[in-house]
Amino acid sequence: MYAFGMLAMMIPSQAFSSFYTYYYVDKLGLAVGLATIARVVFMIWDAVNQPLAGYLSDRTNSRHGRRKPWLYASIPLFVMMFYLVFAVPEGLSGTSLFIWFLVALVLFEAVATIIWVNYGALFPELYKTGTIRKKASAIQQGYQIVAILIASVAGPILYDGLGYGPMALVFGVAFAVLMALFLRYTREDETARLTPRMGLKESFSATLSNKPFWIFNISNSFAQTVNGLLSSMIPFYAKYVLKVPESQVSLLLASIFVSVIPLVGVWFWIIKRMDSVKAWRLSLLAYALSVIPLWFGSNLLTGIAAGVLVGFGLAGFLVTPPVVNSQIIDLDFAETGRRREGVYTAVSGFITRSSGLISALAFLIVSVLLGYENGDNPGDDPALTFRVLICVVPLVLLAISYALSYFVKLRPLPEDAANQ
Repeated sequence: MYAFGMLAMMIPSQAFSSFYTYYYVDKLGLAVGLATIARVVFMIWDAVNQPLAGYLSDRTNSRHGRRKPWLYASIPLFVMMFYLVFAVPEGLSGTSLFIWFLVALVLFEAVATIIWVNYGALFPELYKTGTIRKKASAIQQGYQIVAILIASVAGPILYDGLGYGPMALVFGVAFAVLMALFLRYTREDETARLTPRMGLKESFSATLSNKPFWIFNISNSFAQTVNGLLSSMIPFYAKYVLKVPESQVSLLLASIFVSVIPLVGVWFWIIKRMDSVKAWRLSLLAYALSVIPLWFGSNLLTGIAAGVLVGFGLAGFLVTPPVVNSQIIDLDFAETGRRREGVYTAVSGFITRSSGLISALAFLIVSVLLGYENGDNPGDDPALTFRVLICVVPLVLLAISYALSYFVKLRPLPEDAANQ
């Protein structure tokens, strides 16, 4: 049931990451430069609200637990803000469209931060040994892929038939129902909130001085950028490179995510037999190699074939990072005797969510160099623009992530220490 929460959150989250750039830039005509400015403003805001959300979550001590009160309170707000992102009033353009985009983005991401921080903080609390963590992570990522598949396949069908606003409303209601079920049947660890608390300064000072934590998450941020970039560029890739209608975008997205579902099981089999860090490093290498065939896509069939190959690398990257991150948190607890899952999850989330800014900057730079402005002025060779964005840029980012992974070194944690 904990993994079921991933299903709830990822349906709207995947729809957001896959379609909001295409909606605002190609459909509504927002300039790429203005979209990038909005992402920069959001990152400044996110630098404040992510760590604060984690700290407040760690300090919460109610009869309902530390995390669940925040999650319950966020459900209606999340639905509302998600709808506002895709319910742009008619007639907005230029500055007014930019203001709407900026405000909707900041509000949506603020609520999403609270949800992801509190959900992520539950993982190391509930699963305290390496074996059960690997199994829980595999199940969790299996649900994530189902959610991604639902959003990716149903999204284009819904926005093509009903519009973007109704699509957001449908996915928002689905989130609320599924999230309520997850919360109803998931119990927090009562002992976790009885451990000593750190003050704000002490808590962040200990987190900021944890070198393996920083290297791991910076490496992950480059790979996480690829997740977002692939999702957001596929509608453009389908239109300008594969030249398929919007109604067939679902097939292309499905090719990636349907293949991931059984491949999650393959990666679970792999990581059971390997050190967690080595398995994570292997997944980065596989992911890097898997994006190369996207360059050679020329129609729907070749695009689907390339998408299936991407699914193998993506599956590994989805399964392995939560296990490594939990090991880092356990090592911290073994040294300090304090539980700070919320702060660690928040800071980790901020670093990895900076991938959104990297993605936006990559889009801006490549668009300026190759002449793409928006759907009304796609430039002389939009196919080259989106081949570079969906293949070359991800390959470079994953190569950086893979190189950084060699600097992450974690000492083994005895099972009895993990169970404290």
